[in-house]
Order: sequence, then C-alpha cells, then structure tokens
Amino acid sequence: MTFQLNGQEYIELMKLLKFMGLTDTGGDTKQAIDEGLVQVNGQQELRRRCKLRAGDEVLFDGTTIIIAK
Repeated sequence: MTFQLNGQEYIELMKLLKFMGLTDTGGDTKQAIDEGLVQVNGQQELRRRCKLRAGDEVLFDGTTIIIAK
C-alpha cells in the first residue's frame, strides 16, 4: 500500500493507521502501538505521534505502507 502526503510534510502514525483502515477505533490504534505491534523503517515504534515522512515504511499486521510525497 502507498499513502500520498499530497503536499503535507508528514502524517502522524496514529492518524495513518486509522486513515488506512488498519484499526477500527482510536483505542485500537493506541493499543496496537503501545503493545509494540507497529514497525517504522524496520524498528519497533512506540510513539503514537511519530511523524512519518516521504520514504518511510510502516509495517502493521502483515501490511506494509510506503509514505510517498
């Protein structure tokens, strides 16, 4: 999957997961991140508001999302 920033500088990790439909609620999103189930650029990411920029790669629940400009 690819997420287009469309002129934005970044998107926060929580917003990305919800926008892409990978979690149903904000609570589910927080729990997934807090439990260490999300990776950004191959590293476990525990920051809910981690700023994702073009070129970043997010892995969650078997789905990879590439951030594009």
